Amino acid sequence: MPQRVGAIIAIALGVTMAVLDGMIANVALPTIGADLGASAAGSIWVVNAYQLVIAVSLLPLASLGDLWSYRRVYLIGLAIFASMSVLCALSDSLLELTLARMLQGLGAAAVMSVNGALTRLIYPRARLGRGVALNTLIVSVAAAAGPSVAAAILSLASWPWLFAVSAPVGVLALLMGWRFLPANEGAPSQRFDLPSAALNVLTLGCFFLAVTGFAQGHGGWWLLLPVAIGLPLGWLFVRRQLSRSMPLLPVDLLRIPIFALSICSSISAFTAQMLAMVSIPFYFQHALGLNAIQTGLLMTPWPLATMFTAPLAGRLLERYHAGLLGGIGMLLFAGGLWGLASLPDSPGFGLILAWMMLCGAGFGLFQSPNNHTIITAAPLHRSGGASGMLSTARLVGQTCGAALVALMFNLFADNGTHVALLVASTFAVMAAVVSSWRMRQALP
Repeated sequence: MPQRVGAIIAIALGVTMAVLDGMIANVALPTIGADLGASAAGSIWVVNAYQLVIAVSLLPLASLGDLWSYRRVYLIGLAIFASMSVLCALSDSLLELTLARMLQGLGAAAVMSVNGALTRLIYPRARLGRGVALNTLIVSVAAAAGPSVAAAILSLASWPWLFAVSAPVGVLALLMGWRFLPANEGAPSQRFDLPSAALNVLTLGCFFLAVTGFAQGHGGWWLLLPVAIGLPLGWLFVRRQLSRSMPLLPVDLLRIPIFALSICSSISAFTAQMLAMVSIPFYFQHALGLNAIQTGLLMTPWPLATMFTAPLAGRLLERYHAGLLGGIGMLLFAGGLWGLASLPDSPGFGLILAWMMLCGAGFGLFQSPNNHTIITAAPLHRSGGASGMLSTARLVGQTCGAALVALMFNLFADNGTHVALLVASTFAVMAAVVSSWRMRQALP
């Protein structure tokens, strides 16, 4: 097998498992809670623990990849992920499962933190857009397909198999990565900044706890305490980064205008995406009276359109400015969201399918060029930091989007889903404006 093809497959397998496992457990939470004797609120930590550890680990692990080796971080992450998948399947209590999911999240964070940097090493510069497009396609489709994959597995087996099936795929990715992934020398003269890593974990941990509590309707000390702790820690964290030559939080990269604009557009786009992905099923079932099967079928055109558009965007990137492609993509996405929010009381399925396809096509046209710009705007030896920021921007946007859906539901009880879609379209327009503004900047 050619070296590049083997490396591409190794990355594809690892990223697919890391993203899929973030979505696959949602469907089975009631079953897992009942089987392990846990409450509904307690069982949610099976998902939250995984996402929280990924969120706080991405930047430290990306920094470690810059200093040590992207290949080593990726392979160690795969080994942790595969072994923890087995422990998740063998867990017989909620505590054991939650702890195993936390360690599994650490392995997934290692995979996600450096996959963009490895992609940059694998592809020649002239074809890097296509490589980033492939990564975008994998992440988008894996995230959208999570509930369907979980339903298929649960129709044949019990919930432990949701985690068990990831183990052999992880082992295969590990073996192929060991054989085919390219090595990088890193920066052995630099030392890993452990105090910055601790401040990063505490700051982002407080932020995500506050946002999660807000999304679940908590108040008082649940929100005040993490905010009160996180703000001064965040100030110390940023201040420390300003004095570092290779900062863990890449403030040096954020000084590059096109990089900073791309990160901002990514956060806004993923906020819009999560607002839509969470609210649309409620909208279809509560407002339009569709059943769960119809909802699942009508959600399918979104990832299918993304699958078609993302590779096309990678090729268009070789001819057109990323800011132009991203701006057009987000305007199409906003149009699709506005169309869904404006559906009549009894719409035809064809009209719904058309708006869903427009959403998926627009997002695919935006994401590939935007990710390519984030990766290539950084110097080669800072590819890990850029890759970590790319994944962090996605998680921040998704977390904020989920919280905003909860807010819309609380503020607008009768038409919260309708308002959530309109807010999502507003964020998509914001992403289009920021993306188009990048056309004033020279491409890296």
